[in-house]
Amino acid sequence: MEAPSNIRTKAYVVESKGSPFTLRDVVLDEVQPSEVLVEIWYTGICHTDVVVQHGGMPLGSYPAVLGHEGAGVVRFCLEGSCGTCPHMTETNFIRPARRGAGAKSPISLSDGTTVHGQFFGQSSMSRLAIVAEESVVKVDARPEELRALPPLGCGYLTGAGTVFNAVKPQAQDTVAIVGMGAVGIAAMLAAKSLGVRQVVAVDVVDTKLQLASSLGATHTINSVVEPDLPAALHALIPGGPDKIIDTTGVAGVLEASVKALAHGGTLALVGVPSPTATLKINALDLLLSCKRVIGVIEGASNPHTIIPRLFQLHRDGKFPVDSLARFYPAEQLDQAIADLESGRIVKPILSWEGFN
Repeated sequence: MEAPSNIRTKAYVVESKGSPFTLRDVVLDEVQPSEVLVEIWYTGICHTDVVVQHGGMPLGSYPAVLGHEGAGVVRFCLEGSCGTCPHMTETNFIRPARRGAGAKSPISLSDGTTVHGQFFGQSSMSRLAIVAEESVVKVDARPEELRALPPLGCGYLTGAGTVFNAVKPQAQDTVAIVGMGAVGIAAMLAAKSLGVRQVVAVDVVDTKLQLASSLGATHTINSVVEPDLPAALHALIPGGPDKIIDTTGVAGVLEASVKALAHGGTLALVGVPSPTATLKINALDLLLSCKRVIGVIEGASNPHTIIPRLFQLHRDGKFPVDSLARFYPAEQLDQAIADLESGRIVKPILSWEGFN
């Protein structure tokens, strides 16, 4: 059976660094033996997509189709130490997932202009996507369940994986999570699924803290109301938390988190600090207090094992992420991003249902 070629579809194209997402006609190349053609049903919008759009992270070339939280069905198919690969940036951002000399992107514009594709192996801001085979994880989901699943590929995987694979709290540990976006709430839910009894949620938005409380946070701190984070945490947890996960990447918050840690505690950095940020952390203090600071990329996770695990937790009612999502028709990407950046919602998801 031969793979289809010259498939026309719609996708959000970023013409150049800083350009808006524009819904355009694109042409997909022939599907290679190591790829599958996926009909995208839902696309989660992640802060990383917006950061790359504005040139905050390296990208192989423009124009480009971004998106890396896709969920859908395969239309055509031919029959470790994760998160620390030294080629992570090159593989996900710089070049398409196709291998071999002269390998090119599978996406182009109608006039033949090459479009950078297979962002994180997929480029799922598109109605159809040619996806690297290793970037596909099969789940036995009903159509109605699929709506909540796109962020399992990035945001939820990153937060939960940081807990399961890097921080590894015990039930008696105290855990504080700074930033109640999709990553932070996923981390909180993962900690609760492990039986951690005391989980503190920290944010600057009351509605997010209320959501975290409703999902199982034992305490909440609004750091606008209580700007001295070490004092606020020590008031709740004498001596400080055993584990802190930071999803904000804000330099001052990272410094405060180190101070707040208990003796022998661990701070996991998940949020990406600004390239110009300067951290003032005393190495001698870290040594004498036996504290650790670790960086965690993509939850140090193998998607082929953690996504089925999170899906089962979701089915069992222990990972109730449905309440985090708001769905938008595919044409409303700009509104979805605006609502995400304003803090009004936790996770916007585009729906391509009925879109031709």
